[in-house]
Amino acid sequence: MLVMIAEDDGLHRAFVRTTVERLWPGNVEIIEAGTGDVAIDMARRREPPFVVLDLQLPKATGIEVARSIWSRRPDTHILFWSNFADESYVRGVARIVPPGTVYGYVLKSTSEEGMRSALRGVFAEGHCIIDREVRGIQHRVQDRLEGITDSEYESLIDVALGLTDKAIAARRGLSTRGAQARIRHLYDKLGLSISEDGSGEATSIFNSRTRAIYLALARGLINVDALRREQERLDAWLCEAGADD
Repeated sequence: MLVMIAEDDGLHRAFVRTTVERLWPGNVEIIEAGTGDVAIDMARRREPPFVVLDLQLPKATGIEVARSIWSRRPDTHILFWSNFADESYVRGVARIVPPGTVYGYVLKSTSEEGMRSALRGVFAEGHCIIDREVRGIQHRVQDRLEGITDSEYESLIDVALGLTDKAIAARRGLSTRGAQARIRHLYDKLGLSISEDGSGEATSIFNSRTRAIYLALARGLINVDALRREQERLDAWLCEAGADD
C-alpha cells in the first residue's frame, strides 16, 4: 500500500504519517512532499494510489496537484486536508473531481479519531468522506437561489482582477450589457442593491465593485490562491488575444 502525504508543515506531516502507520501497521509505504511541485513530480514518478493532500502548498496548490494526479490516474483516492472550508476551495475541488472518483475533504481541526475514520473510509472502504462544514458549503454552492452560479463566479473573478465591463464581455464572449447583467446578478447574491443605472442606496456609501470583493473575501468565495490561479489564466487569455490581433 503506497500513500503519498503532501503537506508543508512538518508536524502535520508527522501526524498523518503516524496515523496511517497505526491504521495499517507493516503494510504501508509512505512518501512525503513538502511543496506542490515536488508532490506533482513524485506522483508522476511513483503513481501512489492513495494521497493525503493539503490544499495550501507552496510552489503549486493542492488543487493543481490533484488536477495533475487525476489527469493521469483518475482512480487515485485523494483525501484533501485543510485548515479552510472556503467556498473557493470547495468550488475548486468540485470542478476537478473526475466522475465516480473516491475522495474526501476534512478539516485539520478534526479529531484524531475523525482523521482515522476519514483515512479508513476513503482509502480502504472506497467512501467519499466530506466534513460536515464542507458539505454545507457544497449544498450552498449547488443551490441556485443561495449560491452563486458558475457564470456569476466568473464575473466575480473578473471584477476582483480589475477588468472593466468591456474587458469582461470580451473575455467571456458576451455583449457589454450581458456582462453588466451578470455582474448585477452577482451583486444581488452578495446583498448589494444596485439598479440598472448604477444608482441605489448602496452606491451612496460604497464603491460597488470594491464592496463586492470585500463581501466575497469575507464569505470565502475567493481567496489569494484562487486569484493567483485566475491571474495566470487571464495572462494566458491576454497572450492569446494579443496573438489574434
